[in-house]
Amino acid sequence: MKSLDTKLAAIKANRGARDFIISDAKDADMAFGVRAPGPRHYLAARGAHPARFSPEVWNREEFGYRNLPEYLDIIREIVRQGVIDIMLLSAYVNEQLTIKEGLFRDSPVTPAARANDATDVWAVRHGCYASEPVHPFRSATIDHIQCGKIECEPGGEIPGANLGLYSVTFVNHLEHDRDTLLEFKNFREEAERKKFRYFLEVFDPNTSGGMAPAKMGEFINDHILRSLAGVTEAGRPLFLKIVYHGPRAMEELAQYDPNLVVGILGGSAGTTYDAFKLIHDAQKYGARVALFGRKINHAEHPLAFIQMLRLITDGRISPEEAVRAYHGVLQGKNIRPKLPLEKDLEITDLSMSYDGKATARATAPIKNSPPAASTASAWPVSEKGSPDFEGMTKEQRRAYDQHRLTRKFG
Repeated sequence: MKSLDTKLAAIKANRGARDFIISDAKDADMAFGVRAPGPRHYLAARGAHPARFSPEVWNREEFGYRNLPEYLDIIREIVRQGVIDIMLLSAYVNEQLTIKEGLFRDSPVTPAARANDATDVWAVRHGCYASEPVHPFRSATIDHIQCGKIECEPGGEIPGANLGLYSVTFVNHLEHDRDTLLEFKNFREEAERKKFRYFLEVFDPNTSGGMAPAKMGEFINDHILRSLAGVTEAGRPLFLKIVYHGPRAMEELAQYDPNLVVGILGGSAGTTYDAFKLIHDAQKYGARVALFGRKINHAEHPLAFIQMLRLITDGRISPEEAVRAYHGVLQGKNIRPKLPLEKDLEITDLSMSYDGKATARATAPIKNSPPAASTASAWPVSEKGSPDFEGMTKEQRRAYDQHRLTRKFG
């Protein structure tokens, strides 16, 4: 029994259960190309195997990024650690590790593959696709994910992944959103016929949809519920993967339907505290799944980073304690952190788009009292005295967030 199935059963049986699903997203080769495996600092810091190519061919160090064999080695390490519940891969890497190698055969970790790659994840260098209104697109087929070929044997064993990620992006444009939903409908029907399980990722608009960031959570929540209202249980996703828009939006969605399991995506790398605080707050307000990609991949020590995520969701340490403990691990292993501890304990303004250039993470108003008069001048306020999020600079927003967190958590 995979840990994913055990935890999903526990969550659906008891909404108060603390079970929490963590996924590592190693599907970035469907978005970034050469940059997908991430920077080489982690391998160099821990004395990993030398480059696999002769220096007479080219100088590996000049590129600054890991190659695919190094990427696969890191995936193997994380799967063997057994702390995560899902490993999300591209169809090609899924073939190499799941079908050919059998990496997941005796593992509690469930393999999954990205089932579509709409244009908002085409984050190639010097490209501009991700900043244009999204168009649906699928490179992988379900059969290729399940068995590595154009058509699986009827009634035969499924050697590959039988779980996929399907992503949609609503941009508040009639024709674009209609096309997105039509392609999603085609995928659902194919998945149901082939008994292929999936989870649904819902990105924020990758172009301006004419709404304030504070309204984004409501827009996304309504789109999710409206879109799935016409889908019966046989065609519904196992769980959702969405941007965390703050406590109110998360609570609103999580409480709406006890059969709907809500998860969050991690976004760009940011600080260590960004990641740990995000998973803590999302869980507190109703999320039961987190899928982190770049946050894990760009960590100085991914295995220790993942362990801290699990300790936080198990309720054993706070996000602040986890940052300090993580730095302690780095120090013990003689790995130089990217940021000093004081900087790594800061909240930053994260981009939640695939290419890191589009919208920053939207936030909904939080059920807290207005800031005290002595600190209100640090950021703009509305006529009613509430924070004016649209008028804030990044520095003002950081000051407001720090004030709110200090007031709430001490």
